[in-house]
Amino acid sequence: MKKLFLLIFMLVNCIGLYAQQVMETSEAYKKADELLKKLTIEEKALMVRGYNKFFIKGFEEKGILPVYLSDATQGVNIRNNLPDPNVVKQLERSTAFPSPILLASTFSPELSYQYAKAIGEECRAGGIEVLLGPGLNIYRQSQCARNFEYFGEDPYLVSQMVSQYVTGLQSTGTAACLKHFYGNNTEFYRKRSNSIIGERAMNEIYLPGFKAGIDAGAMSVMTSYNQIDGEWAGQSSYVIKKILREKLGFKWLVMSDWNSVWDLEKVIKSGQNLEMPGSYNFGVSVLDLYHEKKITEKDLDDMIRPTLATCVAMGFYSRPKYDTTLLSKYPEHEQTARRVAEEGVVLLKNRNEILPLDPTKNRKILLTGKFVYEIPRGYGAAEVIGYNNVSLIDALQKVFGRTVYYIEKPTVAEIKEADVVLLSMGTRDKEAVERPFALPREDESFMRYITKNNPNTIAIINTGSAIDMSAWNEQLAALIYGWYGGQSGFEALTDIIIGKVNPSGKLPMTIERSFKDSPAWGYLPQGASLYNELKNEHLINVYDVNYKEDVLVGYRWYDTKKIEPLYPFGYGLSYTTFALTKPRLSSNKMNDKQTIKCSVTLTNTGKCEGAEVVQLYIKENQPSVLRPEKELKRFEKVSLKPGENRILEFIITSKDLAFWDDQTHSWKTNTGQYTIFLGTSSRHINQTLSFIKE
Repeated sequence: MKKLFLLIFMLVNCIGLYAQQVMETSEAYKKADELLKKLTIEEKALMVRGYNKFFIKGFEEKGILPVYLSDATQGVNIRNNLPDPNVVKQLERSTAFPSPILLASTFSPELSYQYAKAIGEECRAGGIEVLLGPGLNIYRQSQCARNFEYFGEDPYLVSQMVSQYVTGLQSTGTAACLKHFYGNNTEFYRKRSNSIIGERAMNEIYLPGFKAGIDAGAMSVMTSYNQIDGEWAGQSSYVIKKILREKLGFKWLVMSDWNSVWDLEKVIKSGQNLEMPGSYNFGVSVLDLYHEKKITEKDLDDMIRPTLATCVAMGFYSRPKYDTTLLSKYPEHEQTARRVAEEGVVLLKNRNEILPLDPTKNRKILLTGKFVYEIPRGYGAAEVIGYNNVSLIDALQKVFGRTVYYIEKPTVAEIKEADVVLLSMGTRDKEAVERPFALPREDESFMRYITKNNPNTIAIINTGSAIDMSAWNEQLAALIYGWYGGQSGFEALTDIIIGKVNPSGKLPMTIERSFKDSPAWGYLPQGASLYNELKNEHLINVYDVNYKEDVLVGYRWYDTKKIEPLYPFGYGLSYTTFALTKPRLSSNKMNDKQTIKCSVTLTNTGKCEGAEVVQLYIKENQPSVLRPEKELKRFEKVSLKPGENRILEFIITSKDLAFWDDQTHSWKTNTGQYTIFLGTSSRHINQTLSFIKE
């Protein structure tokens, strides 16, 4: 009943916000035109470019206030290096929330709403009008070091999480900024990469998340660094006017990513509204272009109008900048962050049920590895330092006491004499670089050294995407994917280790056995090698990234190509067991006007309370074009007590069967037989049902 209430509450909020924006669109643009009339040509030239690194220029005497834009998706990145610190009173602290890919691992849109709402409240307290998130680029390949900022490989999962993120964030009056539009799926010389994406893949894989965010009412969009079909996204009329504006129906503010565009005249005519950060030297100014008659005042008006309309619609020019009453909600935000970590940590292996560990049992627990004292996090624009950070050793020793002891470089004898080894390992992912799928040589050697010498090794992996675990996965007693858990992440993980919290996270992406198995294998230019630090990206040698796998991204690739992954999409263990029984359909036939209700009973067959994510996939049995072996269309996370059961009902429509037809340039649904798969991961299917589409 509580969950139903929350879902109704979120739906009402979503509908209310959307309706409000629909009503406000014409009025907001009318007010924008009134404000435009007050601006001189010199002032208009300043409004089309960023100001003070993270601001939209204001002219307060004319009713246009400066607007503060702040990173990022997983909390507020407090900037202490702004040129003019008097422009805004910065927050003294911000909550470090778990990374978005951990949020996606919860498979809980309701948590996505609460997570974003908490971040939005901190934005309002700090005078931040626009949060530069959520990031929602599809997880195409494991080496992209910004995967931790995104929501995984499946467009349906991404859409469900992003929709509620936008709704939760904007319920506070903070504008969401969907990024990075679009095709930004690599960080390797990202400004030199040219994404070549087929029409079908664009529509089925890479645009649905953006459409979901826009449909939820997102008030701004950020274009990406990469090129799309030979033109940089931030200065491409095709990307902004044709795809974003016309196809997806976006009406509000579009901004460039920082220093991502190179031709100011193209930028002004592309449909872009705000070039950020405004400090790049194009060799020509806006006024130069105007006086040379290469652009007109109407071009500038067209560029500025959506910016002003967005700010008017959100009330940025009419409300108090700060809502300091929200500072009192930090304890609630910490609890939200911790709950997300509890539900998003993924238990991948638990041989002989070594977990949970009883903290009252007297045994030697050796702790070693990488993130014992350090809080693991992603770096770059998304970095959030947090406060009240709790290290792994502090969290463990608070529960286990001196039973847990740390040795940085244990000897073979010390490893063998431990009853249990807790081995912390992972990566420090960061924007603007790709990081190898393989761990650094010394880390890989350390993993093999520990696992070879103690069969009761429990690995704790903190990272932002998949890593190569094939050499030591089989030797582990247990494997916990902890992602980047934020400031409370290790407390949540410790509660899972001792069984106070039953793990329920599911992988939002596939972990492959070898990177050669990936659909993106070979994406780097011939002869290229990865680098560790941000490089000066001279715009020579632009290289093509061919999305040759088309719609076969993630589990769609592995399932269709019959490639066995190390751990599949949607997978995650619990300390209890579940059974799916009594599947049935309301009808075995469907037409365009008819829906089918699929019902299944989920039962907790174990000895403790726990949550399971029931996943529904659909396959077209005899497709007219290449289609994936299965596609996620519905999921629901359910918590049950031992012996408790619940009937889950999923409504399937003809739209769920559709694919993008390159010939007609539209969605198409074939008649014929379809199969429904019900399970707990893309590879753990418990029930199948068939029906006919007429």
